[in-house]
Amino acid sequence: MPSPHDPYVRVRGAREHNLQDVNVDIPRDTLTVFTGVSGSGKSSLAFGTIYAEAQRRYFESVAPYARRLIHQVGAPSVGEVTGLPPAVSLEQRRSAPGARSSVGTVTTLSNSLRMLYSRAGEYPAGAERLDSDAFSPNTAAGACPECHGLGRIHRTDEELLVPDPSLSIREGAIAAWPGAWQGKNLRDVLDALGYDVDRPWRELEAKDREWILFTDEQPVVTVHPVRDAGRIQRPYQGTYMSARRYVLHTFADTRSRTLRAKAERFLTSVPCPVCGGSRLRPEAMAVTFAGRTIAELAALPLSALAEVLSSAGAGGEETARVLTGDLLARIGTVTELGLGYLSLDRTAPTLSSGELQRLRLATQLRSGLFGVVYVLDEPSAGLHPADTESLLGVLGRLKEAGNSVFVVEHQMDVVRRADWLVDVGPLAGEHGGRVLHSGPPEGLANVPESATRRFLFAEGPSPVRETRAPSGWIRLSGVERHNVRGVDAAFPLGVFTAVTGVSGSGKSTLVGQVLAGVLADRQAGEEAGAAEQYCASVTGAEAVDRLVQVDQKPIGRTPRSNLATYTGLFDTVRKLFARTETARERGYTAGRFSFNVRGGRCETCQGEGFVSVELLFLPSTYAPCPDCHGARYSPETLDVTLNGLTIAQVLDLTVESAASFFAGTPAAERALTTLLDVGLGYLRLGQPATELSGGEAQRIKLAAELQRTRRGHTLYLLDEPTTGLHPADVEVLMRQLHGLVDAGSTVVVVEHDMTVVAGADHVIDLGPGGGDRGGRIVAAGTPQEVARAAGSRTAPYLARALGG
Repeated sequence: MPSPHDPYVRVRGAREHNLQDVNVDIPRDTLTVFTGVSGSGKSSLAFGTIYAEAQRRYFESVAPYARRLIHQVGAPSVGEVTGLPPAVSLEQRRSAPGARSSVGTVTTLSNSLRMLYSRAGEYPAGAERLDSDAFSPNTAAGACPECHGLGRIHRTDEELLVPDPSLSIREGAIAAWPGAWQGKNLRDVLDALGYDVDRPWRELEAKDREWILFTDEQPVVTVHPVRDAGRIQRPYQGTYMSARRYVLHTFADTRSRTLRAKAERFLTSVPCPVCGGSRLRPEAMAVTFAGRTIAELAALPLSALAEVLSSAGAGGEETARVLTGDLLARIGTVTELGLGYLSLDRTAPTLSSGELQRLRLATQLRSGLFGVVYVLDEPSAGLHPADTESLLGVLGRLKEAGNSVFVVEHQMDVVRRADWLVDVGPLAGEHGGRVLHSGPPEGLANVPESATRRFLFAEGPSPVRETRAPSGWIRLSGVERHNVRGVDAAFPLGVFTAVTGVSGSGKSTLVGQVLAGVLADRQAGEEAGAAEQYCASVTGAEAVDRLVQVDQKPIGRTPRSNLATYTGLFDTVRKLFARTETARERGYTAGRFSFNVRGGRCETCQGEGFVSVELLFLPSTYAPCPDCHGARYSPETLDVTLNGLTIAQVLDLTVESAASFFAGTPAAERALTTLLDVGLGYLRLGQPATELSGGEAQRIKLAAELQRTRRGHTLYLLDEPTTGLHPADVEVLMRQLHGLVDAGSTVVVVEHDMTVVAGADHVIDLGPGGGDRGGRIVAAGTPQEVARAAGSRTAPYLARALGG
C-alpha cells in the first residue's frame, strides 16, 4: 500500500476509451508531458482518467443536494488511482462564451480596472462617487439603457425590408415578412385595414409605406378571407405587426437559427447613438483616470494599457498606486504569454481556443494555488516559436509554486524541456492505448516502437523540396482590416504557400477574412462582395474556380453524426444492405438501415444505442439499451446481413478493416482510401462526431474533399492545420496537401510549425509583433529568402528548420 506521502500519482488498470489496462506512475511536482500520435490514448489518460478521477473525488466531498446543480462527468474506467491531489483542467474546448464575455472578464482584469475608477478616478465637480458595478456594462447599474450594455443596436430601413419596390404587397414586396400562413395573414390584415395590397410598392404614398413598415401600433381587425373552392374559411380577428417590429422580435426571441439568420439579413448593426458604443451610462463615462474614460482604457492593447498605468500610478495617491500595481502584475502575466496585443474589451467569441486557454493559464498563475495538478491541453497551440519560451517560463513558475503540471503536447521544444515524459502508442485506436515509456525524456531513445522518438531526437534538417513555380498571382492592394493597414499582398497560384507571424500579427485577418472573403464572394457570383470593401483593388481572383476552407470545427454536434454519415459512406453502405436478398424479400429500402429513422431503429433508445439512467443526487449515467444492447437497430433490421455482418457490426468496423471488407465496391473504396490516406485508419465508421478531436475532424473534412471529382482550379485554405497533430500525423497531412498542389491546385496555410513552413514554396511573414505592432508584411519569398530576412521574428526559427 503506497504511503500517504507517496510522491507519485499511481494509475492502475486504466481502460478509458482505447487504453489497454494501463498501469503508470507519474511523479508529482514535475512538468510531465504526455505524447503520442492522434488517437493513441494520451488525452484519455491525462484528461479522461487522471483529471476525471480528481473531479469525481471533489464532487464526492460536495453535499448531495448541491451536486445536482453541478454538471458532472461519470467515473472513469480505471481500477485505482492513488497519490492524486486536487486537479485544475485547462482544455482547448471552448464553453461557448457569450457576447458579454471578454478578455477582461475571462482574466478578471475588468474587476480591478473598475475598482480603480471607482476609488481613484477623477470625478466631475459635485458628482457622487460610484460603486465599481456602475463601471460594468453587464450590470443594471452600469449598462447603457438604450443598448442594454451591448454597445450596438440593430436598425433596418426601407431598402432592406423591400428590396424590389416594383412588386405589390400581395406579390411579396415586403421580403422581411414570414412565408406561409403567417405572411398571408399579415397581407390580409393590411387589406382589411384599407391598404391597397395589389398596387406596386413604389406607387403607394410615402406615409402609408412608412406606417406599414415602421409603426409600433398593433391594430386588431376582423379579416374575411377569400373563400377557396370547396373550403370554408370563417372570419377571424387578425393583429397587425409592422415589418420592423416582426424582424426585431424574431431576431431577439426566436430559438430557430434559420429564422434568426433570415431576420439578420434585414438588419444593420450600428454603434448605440446614446453611449457611442461605450456600453456604459453617462455617469460612468464622466469619470476619468489618466485623462481617459474606462472605455478608452479597455480598448487599448494590454501592452499599451500597462504603459499608461505605469506612468499614471507612479506619482499618484496611495490608493491609485496599490490598484495600478495589482493591475500591472496581472497584465504582466498575460503579456508574458504573448497576448499583449489583446484589449480588455475584445469579446471572447472572437478569440481562438489557444488564446482562451492561455488567458485562463495567466489567471491561474496569479491565483497562488499550490499542491494542485494542472492538466493542460496543448498550451502551445496557436503559438509562434518565439512565444513558446515565455510559455515554458510560465509553466515552470506554476511548478515552482508547488504544483504538478501535466501537459498533453506535440511541440517538441516543450517535450524536450519536460522533467518526465509519458509516451502513449505505438499507433492510434486499437493499435494504441499502451504506455511505451514513462520516465525522463532521454529514456525514449531506447524505445524503438515509439512514433515520438524519431522527432524528439531528430538529427539534421529535413530534406529540401524543389520549389514550384507559380502559375499566376492573386494580388490584394491596400488591405485595411483590423490591424492590417494599407498592406499589398500577393498570393501565388499553383503552389504551397505558408503564412507566418507571431500571435495577433494579422495572419487570420489577411487570409481567413480578406482573401477567403473575396474568393467566397466571387464564387457566390458577387463580383464586388462585402469582403472587397477591405481592399483598394483585387486582381487575379478570377483564376480560382473554387474555394475550399478546411477548419477544425466539429463535423457534427450530436452522437448521431459520425464519420460514415459525414463522408457519405453511410449512404453507400445502406444501399448495399437494401440490395441483399433478405432486404428485397422484406421490401426494406435503404432508409430502413438508418438509425435516425423510425422503423429500422430500436425504438427503446430511439437509435442512440444507450439510455440515460437518472440517479438522484448523483450524475446521470448511461447504460447500453436493454433491448438492442447498443446495436441501435431493431431485431428485424439486424436479421439482414452483408457478407456475414449486420449493419451495426459494419458501423463498428475501423476504417482499416472496412477497406478490406468493401474491397471491390468502388463507391465505398473511394471514401475509405481517402480516409486511410489522411491517417485515420484507426477510427470506427460509426464513431460519434462528439468523440473526435479538432485535428481528426479537419482530416475527415479533407478526406471528404479529396474523394470529390475536382473541376477547375481549387484553392484550399487551412488555418493552423497542424494544431492537435503529432509530427508523424503532420507528415501524413502534408503528403496529402502537397499532392493537391501537384494535381494543379493551390494550398494556403496559416502555420506556426516551422517544418511545414520549410517545405512550402512561398512564405508570407506578417509582423513584426502582434496587434498595433503587427499587420505588416515583414518578408515574402521562398523559405530560404524569408529565413535571411532582417526584422522577422520567424526568420531564426525557419533558418533552424532549414538547417541554417
